[in-house]
Amino acid sequence: MSKRLVSIVIPVYNEEQILETAITDLYTLFERYRADFDFEVILAENGSTDNTIAKGEELAKRFSSLSIFHHPEPDYGNALKAGIRRASGEIVVCDEIDLCLPEFYDKALAIFKENAAQMVVGSKAMKGAQDKRPFKRRLATFVLNLLLKIFLGFKGTDTHGVKAFLREPLMPVLDRCLVGKDIFASEFVIRAERAGIIIREIPISLDEKRAPSIRLLKRVPRVIANLAYLFWTIRIKKM
Repeated sequence: MSKRLVSIVIPVYNEEQILETAITDLYTLFERYRADFDFEVILAENGSTDNTIAKGEELAKRFSSLSIFHHPEPDYGNALKAGIRRASGEIVVCDEIDLCLPEFYDKALAIFKENAAQMVVGSKAMKGAQDKRPFKRRLATFVLNLLLKIFLGFKGTDTHGVKAFLREPLMPVLDRCLVGKDIFASEFVIRAERAGIIIREIPISLDEKRAPSIRLLKRVPRVIANLAYLFWTIRIKKM
C-alpha cells in the first residue's frame, strides 16, 4: 500500500534565528512515521525584514521536500491560506515554527490512520492540556474562545494553533473563509464545525519558546476588528 503524503504548512515572519533548528528537528521527527507517511514542508514567508527567505532557500537545498514562497505582506492568515492551496498532501498540517510538537503528530497521525476524524485540533484549553505560556497570553486565549462561544456558538475549546485535516473535504470550507491575520485560524475551525466536518480535539502541552514576533498589545485592536468582521460575515451575511 502506498504511503499517504502529509503537507506541513508553516507561516514564517522574521524567523531567521530559529528556522534552521526548527526545520532540522521537524525532519528528524518525520523519521518515526516513515512506514506510513511521506512529508512535504511548505514555508509561507510573509513580509519578513530579516534573512528568513534566504535561510529558507538554503534549507530547501538540504531538504528536497521543503519549499518556501513569499507572501508580500505580514499576514499570518492569508499566508497560511496560500500555503494550504499549494499543498499536495492528502493530509495538511497547519503548524507554527516555534511549536512542531511531537505529541501532536503522534496523536493526529494515529487518528488519521484509523480514519477517525476529518480535522484534528491541538487544544491548549481542554482537559489534559498544559498551557505554560505567560498569564496574559493564556488570558487572551480564554477571552477569544469565550467570545467565539457566545457570539458564534463555537462548541470546541480552542481554534488557534496547530491543526491537521484531510485536504479534500476541507478545501470548500477554506474557500468560504474571508478573514485574514490571526482570526483566519478561528474562522476555519468554526466554518468546519458548521459544515459538519468530523473534528477531534487533542490536548497539547505548550510553552513559550521565545517572545512572539508581534507584541500582544499591538495585536489586540487588529484582532478585535477582525473578530467583528468574522461575526458579521457568519451571523449577518450567513456565508
